Amino acid sequence: MAGHVDTAPSMYPTLLYRDARAAITLLTEAFGFTRNAVYESEDGSVLHAELSYGNGAVMLGSRGRGGPFDEAMAGAGPVGVYVVVRDTDEHFRRAREAGAEILLEPTNQDYGSRDYMARDHEGNVWSFGTYAPAIETAEDPASS
Repeated sequence: MAGHVDTAPSMYPTLLYRDARAAITLLTEAFGFTRNAVYESEDGSVLHAELSYGNGAVMLGSRGRGGPFDEAMAGAGPVGVYVVVRDTDEHFRRAREAGAEILLEPTNQDYGSRDYMARDHEGNVWSFGTYAPAIETAEDPASS
């Protein structure tokens, strides 16, 4: 039975796929994720999707669309992670002062978030911002 999470998770693994629609189908149909949002471009590529499972969620999109995140992920490690922060600018200042490789300075997004992007020493891409969507959850069938 689906329910509503009272507080949004503070981290969202973020993945890019060559065929994001096939990934959404696999994650929802084979693994029981709930499709919460899918935003597509005019050419049908997935700009942004949110899928949840339990009290967690992943964000994903189509590889090869261009832009800072797609470019950063081209040579990145196996995953990108989005972390919700209260004050993007303060978090950014701390990361920059600590020597983090900054890929995108704080930027206001069309969907209401203020984000920045950095890369860790293993090449993983970390995005930090204020976007924290509420998610619908699916009950874990294994717990029944």
